[in-house]
Amino acid sequence: MSTSTAPAPATSRRTRNPLRAIVRIPFGWQVLIGLVLGVVLGLVAAQMGPGTGEDGANWLTTALNTIGTIFVTLLKALVPPLIFLAIITSIANLRGVTNAARLAGKTLLWFAITSLIAVSIGIALGAVTSPGKNSSVSADAAQASDTQGGWMDFLTGLVPTNFLGIEGSAGDDGTVSLSFNALQILVISIAVGIAVLSVGDKAEPFLKVTGSALEIVQKLLWWVIRLAPIGTVGLLGNAVASYGWDAIGQLGVFVADVYIGLFIVLLVVYPVLLKLNGLSIGSFFRGVWPATSLGFVSRSSLGTMPMTQSVTERMGVPRHYASFAIPLGATTKMDGCAAIYPALAAIFVANFYGVPLGVTDYLLIVLVSVLGSAATAGMTGATVMLTLTLSTLGLPLEGVGLLLAIDPILDMGRTALNVTGQSLVGVIVAKREKILDKSAYDAARRTSFQAIQAEEAQETADAEAPAKTAPGSADDELAADGATEKQPASV
Repeated sequence: MSTSTAPAPATSRRTRNPLRAIVRIPFGWQVLIGLVLGVVLGLVAAQMGPGTGEDGANWLTTALNTIGTIFVTLLKALVPPLIFLAIITSIANLRGVTNAARLAGKTLLWFAITSLIAVSIGIALGAVTSPGKNSSVSADAAQASDTQGGWMDFLTGLVPTNFLGIEGSAGDDGTVSLSFNALQILVISIAVGIAVLSVGDKAEPFLKVTGSALEIVQKLLWWVIRLAPIGTVGLLGNAVASYGWDAIGQLGVFVADVYIGLFIVLLVVYPVLLKLNGLSIGSFFRGVWPATSLGFVSRSSLGTMPMTQSVTERMGVPRHYASFAIPLGATTKMDGCAAIYPALAAIFVANFYGVPLGVTDYLLIVLVSVLGSAATAGMTGATVMLTLTLSTLGLPLEGVGLLLAIDPILDMGRTALNVTGQSLVGVIVAKREKILDKSAYDAARRTSFQAIQAEEAQETADAEAPAKTAPGSADDELAADGATEKQPASV
């Protein structure tokens, strides 16, 4: 009698996929890990000393720079279509709103109010601390920026050189590089949006195309945003390796002034404005946190725009208004880049070169910050705004070079404040116009990047479901049965 051994149950051990384990880590923790890892690798690269490359960088510094550059390049590639499509769609969304002009006017007014408060804080800090007098930075670092902004440049830059807002420049080696002018794209987009409103029903096919294209571009941008933890390692690591902590030490008072000013606006001014408008401070900061943290690591208000709009809508701001206010704010509303930073930087340059500033000069700084914010549109907004401020005051443009070493570190805080302020204005205006869903605002909870993506995917699926199934059909009944089994996205 033969006995056969029964096969062992299929309980083979599953090999754990490390990539899957990493993906399951909450996005916020991924970003924090990227920040820490970037600093550590940057310090290691700095200790390795110069390398054998043409630029003198070692292999680790080159690797970090490459990673950060690729991440920023991916964001830049999506910014032109994002501006164009988002602005057109946002203007078109206002066509059915009776008080559209009033909403637009109040939005711009609150942009100006918050910018005025922020620049005043920057001027006060600079006047008290005189950051340029206490700096040990070498005058050899002074150099004019390649990207400059003067009032004539700003005005002529409003006129598009072509429909796409693309500019070309020839290099010394005969190569031609193309770049986009975000301000010109903004002007083109506004003009097309207004034309769409004028055309009326005949523009509906065009709006369907732009709406679909916007969804595609935003989906691509979500994928790029998922790379933010890796990009953070490269950007921060390269900044630490290239400049080290010596640059921060040489500009210690200026760095402290900028971040103190950012924190005053974020943690004092914004809460006061919320309280004066009868809004919960805790609900706002819990709701806006995903956009604030993403702005910190991406250093791009435009790149963060889809997240900023999502969290603003989740806090009860109607979509027809949020889709107008947030894209507009992402290009023109910059409390960090266009208010606090240029005010302090102008005072720093004046201190460094021994140029006294009078009351008129301070008023000019305020005027430039409030009226010239549109010049910050694009990835180099803070530099453009600084050169615009310096040229208005008649200060040496070479002073820009004194601050370039620490710009990546400052830009993180500036962008975080920018996107928070953009959402704040949307919430305040919606509350004052009585279109804010107060129950949704009060229920706002701190949520995760994954939860927002899941909710947006569910909304898209729900919107497409009616088009795929005929009313009263068997498929419709099955869809209804399946809907009862779906669980809401976790928050």
